[in-house]
Amino acid sequence: MHQDQIINKLISEKIITISPDKPFTYASGMHSPIYTDLRLTVSYPDLRDMIASDLANVIAKEFPKVTIIGGVATAGIPHAALVADKLHLPMIYVRPKPKDHGKGKQIEGYFTDKDKIVLIDDLITTGGSVLKAFMATKNDGGHVIGISSIFTYNLPDAEENFSKAKIKYVPLLSYPELIKKENEIGHFSEKQYNILKSWHKDPWNWKA
Repeated sequence: MHQDQIINKLISEKIITISPDKPFTYASGMHSPIYTDLRLTVSYPDLRDMIASDLANVIAKEFPKVTIIGGVATAGIPHAALVADKLHLPMIYVRPKPKDHGKGKQIEGYFTDKDKIVLIDDLITTGGSVLKAFMATKNDGGHVIGISSIFTYNLPDAEENFSKAKIKYVPLLSYPELIKKENEIGHFSEKQYNILKSWHKDPWNWKA
């Protein structure tokens, strides 16, 4: 596994930016000391290969019965393709909504009700988009056995949503792991580290 190398690259290329002293404001209105743009990962061949290898290992270990890898449009599609290639498995992908022309498909690719599908997205905040893809696949007769992603903020909202949906979720990296490793390296003061931990405990009500 390449966890430390992946984290170093995500930080050094500013794919993930941590700023406890000057927080960001999300479209939802949430204030946060972290900003991620994981779509950038596809532009770095070594990084995307490490991510694909580690995701493939995680999925093979946690979901050994998987027969199809599914990508959640759009950011999950390239990583799903790379993981499917590593595992030599078929791939499908799930649109946010059905096409408004042709056959009106929401899911592209072939699968049957006997297949065991693992869906991949790049980032999990509350889990809303990936769970919509999960329900769309389920409603189309697909059997999703698990969900994975490159990164998760590991927020209580997501844990609750996955629990309600009764679906197993296993990420590659999480916010608590990330800030812990960065703190061990000495990238934060004790005060900054406490700020980062406090956001994770209550993100919706957090103020810098």
